[in-house]
Amino acid sequence: MRLPFLRNYFNSVKPNFVGGGKYERWFPLFDAIENFIFSTSTKTVNPIHVRDSLDIQRVMVIVWLSAFPALFFGIYNIGDYGLNYLNTIGVEDTGDWHHSLISLLGYDNNSFLNKFWFGAVYFIPIYFVAFAVGIFWEAVFAIIRKHEINEGLFVSSILFALTCPPDLPLWQAALGMTFGIVIGKEVFGGTGKNFLNPALTGRAFLYFAYPSDISGDKVWIAGLNDMNVIPEGYSGATALSYAAQSGVDGLQENFSWTNAFFGFMPGSVGETSTFLILIAGLILVFTRVASYRIILGTIIGMIVMTSILNLVGSETNIMFNVPWYWHLVIGSFAFGLVFMATEPVSGSGTNIGRWIYGGVIGVTVILIRVVNPAFPEGMMLAILFANLLAPVIDQFVINANIAKRNRALSYE
Repeated sequence: MRLPFLRNYFNSVKPNFVGGGKYERWFPLFDAIENFIFSTSTKTVNPIHVRDSLDIQRVMVIVWLSAFPALFFGIYNIGDYGLNYLNTIGVEDTGDWHHSLISLLGYDNNSFLNKFWFGAVYFIPIYFVAFAVGIFWEAVFAIIRKHEINEGLFVSSILFALTCPPDLPLWQAALGMTFGIVIGKEVFGGTGKNFLNPALTGRAFLYFAYPSDISGDKVWIAGLNDMNVIPEGYSGATALSYAAQSGVDGLQENFSWTNAFFGFMPGSVGETSTFLILIAGLILVFTRVASYRIILGTIIGMIVMTSILNLVGSETNIMFNVPWYWHLVIGSFAFGLVFMATEPVSGSGTNIGRWIYGGVIGVTVILIRVVNPAFPEGMMLAILFANLLAPVIDQFVINANIAKRNRALSYE
């Protein structure tokens, strides 16, 4: 960005924040603001260095932008379900702050703009709170440790917000983000040292601490929880609930596979459209931000485990009969697969380890979904479980490579 007057101002005040200046302790904040406005002009030119077009900032920006299609569709989808349903049952403005903002455009207008506005009124406050709370804790730890604020928060905050139901109380969004950043990342040393995905850590904390606000038959359709309205015709919160109660027949009675693939169903803000999420996955793989080995390993593990359970069958658990192509498009499988499982810090770092890591996620998510009827989702816990195993997987792969090399040397 070329803003000479602003650049000159930053250059004039920068001595106060570096080299013993009176505001030196606040340098991380100054550096974060400067990097947000300007890109660095310093480049590596010495031929002994490895030069690459990717750095942490570019990686995080690519992931952040890749989430936008699912984000915008999710906002519209919230409004489509919420506004249409409220109009159907004839609910008027109840005075809730959400509906006070929604009423600026009116309840009786089912236009695209109104639906998008309806969804934005629910999602943007959650995202704003998650980002504000996250940047607060990042700044606190950066000042204490005297290092720069990393751009990873952009990704953690948007992924956390996209995995939340639209009716999530804002104080819970703040609490979940606090837990994810502080406990999931900063206590282990910050960016690059966390062995758990921060966004998933915060989301898992909320699920087990406040399950009634994260799951149920009202929280997934914006507006119903505010007015204590029970949605008629909805036997469960999401497509996964239909699968748990009625198996594949319950899914097909309420959603076509095509609608589920494109995202026209209730669910967390950014998790419904498998189509847009897979497009984001292609972008991340093409830019080498995400590992295709993890993605394919997860899909293969899911297909294999689902096929085995389909063959085994069960007279008491109807989830055994749900085929793999339905598991692909319901719940948070696709979102977790593309945005969470592929996080390079908490995942495996060796090529063979990535195949194994992905396979563990694919197998585990199906076991949790099918075998544990009390918890029909599973992707969140499967990824966190694999995060814990990632160092062990890499260690076994490295040891195997060393042993193989030693055997080869002994033959020479």
